[in-house]
Amino acid sequence: AMEQFGQVILDRDERLAPARSLEEMVRALDEGRVPVWLPSSLALSAPDIPASWDITSDSLAAWLAGKLGANTLLLIKQTGAFFGSDTIDGLAVRGIVDAGFAAMLPDGVDFHLAGPKDAAEAGALLASGNLPGIRIAAPIRSARKAG
Repeated sequence: AMEQFGQVILDRDERLAPARSLEEMVRALDEGRVPVWLPSSLALSAPDIPASWDITSDSLAAWLAGKLGANTLLLIKQTGAFFGSDTIDGLAVRGIVDAGFAAMLPDGVDFHLAGPKDAAEAGALLASGNLPGIRIAAPIRSARKAG
């Protein structure tokens, strides 16, 4: 379904470019185009993506942020039922992000959420280098033991 939705998005503007790999994403950006990720060829073969119903587009976006070395991830949701005091675990319990999201979000990636109420100002904010919505605090992860 994500692949099909990506194809629908691609038909909306000639500045959009299909991206099935990290290289195609970089090429699109170098050409001044906006990559639209068609995830199946990259994500289905990735051993670090669990084959689970707990993994949706939320977790895939977090995984991709890590692969791209992104420092920020913005998810735009159909609901605005979230707050700056929310935690990722709390958002997962309420079904706003998927159950696998916290594990897939790389350490050091700032996570932001936007919803319908943020739509009106999103274009201007993004054009000025700012993000719509709110920042959600990262989970505190225990240190891994060696050995």
